[in-house]
Amino acid sequence: MIDLSLALEPRSAGLAWRPADGDRFAVTRTEMLDDVFHLADMVVEARRLETGTIFAFNGTTEWALDSVAQDDTVWLPSERQLREALAERFASLRREADGFVVTLDDGSTHGDPEPENAYGRALLATLTPPHDPAQ
Repeated sequence: MIDLSLALEPRSAGLAWRPADGDRFAVTRTEMLDDVFHLADMVVEARRLETGTIFAFNGTTEWALDSVAQDDTVWLPSERQLREALAERFASLRREADGFVVTLDDGSTHGDPEPENAYGRALLATLTPPHDPAQ
């Protein structure tokens, strides 16, 4: 699973999340950061309201949490979702001795011991403009 700290970066860089059944997410409240939730109509349902999307926790009477705003969550995309977000920019994923390396269509490489994080780093590179050291 993608690291929470890495998952926060694409969101800050403008990656849009359109919640769908099966998506994983975390609530960004300090006391809940270690909990991973899955969207599913029977348990955690995405409800679109005029004020924005909320996630309603159905049937969780033991919780004091009825719902949480999407803005208070972070999407934890799967390997497949990250690859789809890269779209035509994705060239390959290869396993190396120390982890996984994603290569983009421009030849740049992005590695990590976990494949989701390698994809996440590659996606982040496509969302943020390259740094010009001359500036």
